[in-house]
Amino acid sequence: MKIPFAVVSARSLSAGALAVSLLLSSCATPPAPPVEQKKQAFKMHDWRGDSVPGKASVVIYLDKQKALFYRDDRIVGWTYVATGISSHPTPTGSFKILEKVVDKHSNLYGKLLDAEGKVVDGDFDTRKKPVPEGHTFSPSHMPLFMRMTNDGVGMHVGRIPRPGRVASHGCIRLPRLMAQKFFSNVQIGTPVEVRAETPPELADLNLDAPPKPAKKKWSLFGRSEN
Repeated sequence: MKIPFAVVSARSLSAGALAVSLLLSSCATPPAPPVEQKKQAFKMHDWRGDSVPGKASVVIYLDKQKALFYRDDRIVGWTYVATGISSHPTPTGSFKILEKVVDKHSNLYGKLLDAEGKVVDGDFDTRKKPVPEGHTFSPSHMPLFMRMTNDGVGMHVGRIPRPGRVASHGCIRLPRLMAQKFFSNVQIGTPVEVRAETPPELADLNLDAPPKPAKKKWSLFGRSEN
């Protein structure tokens, strides 16, 4: 039986088109694999203030648990801090550095030790109860203390167990490296502001960007005095 030429031609064209399609698909560049987004490493602090001139000041934001170090209107360092818990809140307001003590010990808070030197109370407050007979009071160590109030609130080296959350008896705890930087760069009289909330202008501040002068009242890395 003879197959009509038109049918043969249609079949041939169809087969040819299929072959060309397969050839083109085999030569096509495969799609690039999706780029895996790397998680940004957590940063506890950053300091870029060495040899930067200008008037020093510190601003602490309780809601973010962060302290910012300024030279004039430039942020040259920042760090997570740990401020006071609800029963011992860190006071807000404007303060100044009143005293700098390299090796400070608290006369209020510490540990209560028994006769064998074992800790029986890790959060002992000398104002609430006297030291029992046969026991010893071991005061809390507060290295690189920078006093801000007459009743003992200040910045110093201390544990920050959960960055972003409160933990202290009212003082502002700093990581050791940043306490060293702050201690070296403040003087008696350096202004310190403690604010309850971070202003909207600073809410999304890129603290990893290099410091630069402010061009307006609140800029990426600067502020004006108020």
